[in-house]
Amino acid sequence: MEEKLEQKSADLVRVVLYGPESTGKTTLARRLAQHYQTEWVPEYARDYLQDKWDREKQVCQPEDIIPIAEGQMHLENTLGEKADKVLILDTNLLVTRVYSEAYYNGYVDPLLEKYAIENKYDLYLLTYIDTPWVADDLRDRPDQREEMFNMFEKTLQKYDKPYVILTGTEEERFAKAVRLIDKLIKT
Repeated sequence: MEEKLEQKSADLVRVVLYGPESTGKTTLARRLAQHYQTEWVPEYARDYLQDKWDREKQVCQPEDIIPIAEGQMHLENTLGEKADKVLILDTNLLVTRVYSEAYYNGYVDPLLEKYAIENKYDLYLLTYIDTPWVADDLRDRPDQREEMFNMFEKTLQKYDKPYVILTGTEEERFAKAVRLIDKLIKT
């Protein structure tokens, strides 16, 4: 099981779109990947949990967390082999860790904790909550956006991860992200 959570080594700049639900991460991830003509890693949990909801009308349970983490790392490692210079991630294990802690009374599986901290990323783009809330089958905390944002930021700080907060319009966020990623690619 552990090897399924390990990050494969690759000569890439890895940038994670990171933050609470409905803050524009997927839109920005797609756009950045298109801009850099590279791969982007979608959120495995979204498809996994939508399928579970469609089949069983059930939401995420603690026993779903490790399969979600394994699926996420499989996507990251597979798409990382195809990426050129930079890999854009719509999420990563640290996001899964935050949601596990938030939804399951502070519980985080020790394996998830280990790899959420050990896997390396060059930059986290923390998306602020100044975007409109868009409801869907899986999103469920429209009144807790600030609380969730703070939890995401505190986790980055706790583990000393490199991050920048993205605010503003889609265009402003995109422009700032490109400036930051360009600096990383040139170094």
